[in-house]
Amino acid sequence: MLQLPIKQSISCGVLIFAGPKVKAINAESLYTLEEVRAVTKASASCGSCTGLVEQILVSTAGGDYNPSETEKPMCACTTSSHDNVRDAIINEKLKSFQQVSEYLEFIKTEGCHVCRPAINYYLLASWPGEYEDDMRSRFTNERMHANIQKDNTYTVVPRMFGGLTTPEDLRAIADTADKYAVPMLKVTGGQRIDLVGVKKDDLIPMWKDLNDAGMVSGHAYGKSLRTVKTCIGSQYCRFGTQDSTGMGVKIEEMTWGSWTPAKFKIAVSGCPRNCAEATIKDFGVVAVDSGWELYIAGNGGMKVRVCDFLTKVKTDEEVMEYTGAFMQMYREQGHHNERTAPWIERVGLTYIKEQIVDDAKNRKAYYEGFLESQKYAQVDPWKERVEGFDKESFIPLAEIS
Repeated sequence: MLQLPIKQSISCGVLIFAGPKVKAINAESLYTLEEVRAVTKASASCGSCTGLVEQILVSTAGGDYNPSETEKPMCACTTSSHDNVRDAIINEKLKSFQQVSEYLEFIKTEGCHVCRPAINYYLLASWPGEYEDDMRSRFTNERMHANIQKDNTYTVVPRMFGGLTTPEDLRAIADTADKYAVPMLKVTGGQRIDLVGVKKDDLIPMWKDLNDAGMVSGHAYGKSLRTVKTCIGSQYCRFGTQDSTGMGVKIEEMTWGSWTPAKFKIAVSGCPRNCAEATIKDFGVVAVDSGWELYIAGNGGMKVRVCDFLTKVKTDEEVMEYTGAFMQMYREQGHHNERTAPWIERVGLTYIKEQIVDDAKNRKAYYEGFLESQKYAQVDPWKERVEGFDKESFIPLAEIS
């Protein structure tokens, strides 16, 4: 009989008991992960219990299911895997969802909630400056550029580069909170301030007020660069060996606005005491006496993963180059909705080191590719919508009809 780890089996509401899932697999003759999701909803939300569902399939379906298969279809609309789709986009110069759907002969020509966001991202990453982001292929948070809450209000998060702020910015946030009667202000783990409980009708005027005060979107809602967390570093800390706040600000100024396969977090610690928790971030920078140590593919979420050591560098310029190169490699090769932690477990640390540590020419090419893509990515979506872009998303359907 399949033995599920107790903590994992009760952490997901769908998998409290394996018994009903086994019965469903037998009764419905289910042999794939997608079929189980469709019938039981197991692993269909956050996906953290996918491994457990696959264990159940192995135990129940036996030789009819192979979870190690690398060419799993992206979704039920196609037989093509994520890698097949990305290769086709590049090799065949496909520049719209319709072109991808037609070329790969999708079963469902209009796609679904799985493939449309994925392909929208792959097109955006493959053709910066050419492909126009398709808002219809994004979920609510990314369409609205704010996090929706259970009462249908939203959370608005201005960006604070490197976690730094000023009295002027704090006054602007306080004035905005008063003006729109924001019920909660919350300091986040990413060193920013959430304005929680904002009404939909107040989003655009609130963004205008924040823009006028010099602030831009924090992208707290997106599969994108979220934050660059820092400690105070050598400027004030008696233990600091390097200027971690200055480095964090430079990194965030370079990386903000970049779309990635999943959310991406960076941290910079001013000494090995690691107050910014850099070793559980997607990219971590830790100051030492002789320079900086770089770490990759950590995760502090539902499945904690400590970073792998990438390399040690001496200069700020090298930190910037490695940051951009790693992000671009991940952008080009990671599967949609795949954090860096499962990505590195899929491709291997050795492979990543070969690409961006051992091969300086390749690293520079990734870095230059990242900088090129950022020319088109660093556009504040709040400002765009204040100016009228995508206004239909903010108008009630009754008024549109």
